[in-house]
Amino acid sequence: MKAHSPAPTAGAHLLLVDDDTDLLKLLSLRLHASGYRVSTAETAEAALGRIAVERFSLVVSDVRLPDRDGLALFEEIRRTCPVLPVILLTAHGSIPDAVEATSRGVFGYLTKPFDSQALLEKIAQALQVGGPMHVGDAAEDSGWRDEIISHSNRMATVMDEARLVAASDASILIRGDSGTGKELLARAIHRISSRANAPFVAINCGAIPEQLLESELFGHVKGAFTGAATANTGLFLTAHRGTVFLDEIGDMPLALQVKLLRVLQERAVRPVGASRAEPIDVRIISATHRDLELALAEGQFREDLFYRLNVVSLTLPTLDQRREDIPLLANHFLEVIGRKYHKRLRGFAPEAMEALATAAWPGNIRQLQNVVEQACALATTSLIPLALVERALRVPSIEALSYAEAKQRFERNYLIQLLKLTDGNVSDAARLADRNRTEFYRLLQRHALTPSLFRDGGVVARERQQ
Repeated sequence: MKAHSPAPTAGAHLLLVDDDTDLLKLLSLRLHASGYRVSTAETAEAALGRIAVERFSLVVSDVRLPDRDGLALFEEIRRTCPVLPVILLTAHGSIPDAVEATSRGVFGYLTKPFDSQALLEKIAQALQVGGPMHVGDAAEDSGWRDEIISHSNRMATVMDEARLVAASDASILIRGDSGTGKELLARAIHRISSRANAPFVAINCGAIPEQLLESELFGHVKGAFTGAATANTGLFLTAHRGTVFLDEIGDMPLALQVKLLRVLQERAVRPVGASRAEPIDVRIISATHRDLELALAEGQFREDLFYRLNVVSLTLPTLDQRREDIPLLANHFLEVIGRKYHKRLRGFAPEAMEALATAAWPGNIRQLQNVVEQACALATTSLIPLALVERALRVPSIEALSYAEAKQRFERNYLIQLLKLTDGNVSDAARLADRNRTEFYRLLQRHALTPSLFRDGGVVARERQQ
């Protein structure tokens, strides 16, 4: 007795691409009858246009298209939507073509004329193996991504990738500008992983002084150093069987990078001052807004550690790249902040929402949240007017900076003032800063400051002439 093909996933949305309009109609009818939602396109460009604005579970495409071949279309789909499965159809099929297609990552390959049952089975297999999440999927209802507010296609792709990699224990590097929500994504991955019931421990590698960071990460025993009156477990051991999130990993000092690499290689942690190492079982998710490839080239980040951390890379879009989410995010923040201030706020005036939707957002979602909060705090009516939004947009706010960025800006300005005060004399400047010359030179290099430019009153004199 022939086995039945799996039932179609509820809500699965298929895109059919073929310049044969009769075949499109026939396939659409058969797939509709099998419970799928179907959209069609007659060219590769039309297909890419639809993929840019709609979410699809699967693409079924002819190899011969008027503007490019199906493999070229597949390569473009893989670049923009890496987890979207593609099945290719052709009247000119051959075994070498099929081998090439599948070796590149195409899910399936059928030769025309094909049996409709074979196509239905191939589609069901592709959806089961794991394309983008479908409406009604149990994982979608689990609340793992509730904190990530979005309906943009670009974010949907990121979340589909996150859901897939969460099933493994591979180390993940999350890239994205400050304020794009890297920690929220890390927490979402932890919630849907097999480690969800164990701790999620986060640390900002750029916000903790270098001399304390090792103890925070790996712990210390009592009396390990001056001030260590009690033992400290450390974040890695606290997160045993769970997830460690290393935010701003690009700011980790080189000396500590070596120790982190040893922990990842040996799967064991030795607290500061301890005589033996403790075994650990953790998943590492790291994040950065820096260009780590550039840091590698400049010798600021270890290549061996980079490849350990960058097994899977996820990139979060800026708010400018997902502008369709601005109204959704703004109204979400309005609701949350309204409760915080005990105000009944109904929304934004149309012109106020337009101002939000068209503004520049260098601070991304964090900046948008701050602007909405300021407008809410000053609101005297249930509808936020344009004037309050414009006022909040004009005022630069410290909340648009992360702690690490604010610390870095302060440190640079502090060093500049010391060099001005000492006319570029590094020994005097280091003495005032209560640092040795070697450490002080390292700080100057980190901020690309050249002491000679401050000598003979150079910088001060130029400022006075301006």
